[in-house]
Amino acid sequence: MMTFSSRIAATAIASLFLMSSAFAQTTTPATPAPAAKAAPAEKKAEKPRTAASLECSKEADTKGVHGKERKKFMSDCKKTAKDAAAKPKS
Repeated sequence: MMTFSSRIAATAIASLFLMSSAFAQTTTPATPAPAAKAAPAEKKAEKPRTAASLECSKEADTKGVHGKERKKFMSDCKKTAKDAAAKPKS
């Protein structure tokens, strides 16, 4: 037979095991989802593309321009289109 002190010790150990599992199951406070950080483009509202921008993009595609060259080409092309639209036709 178990003595009274042995029963108390066994109960204390069992309660420690049960309490540790209860504490392990507590939920943590909600944190922002990492997906929100992964998609910064969603934060910005996309501007509608102008007709000049679309035409310049098509022209760059046909020429096969990529990377930094494409960026420079697009910038020059849009400036040219803007200047042409600003000049009155005689």
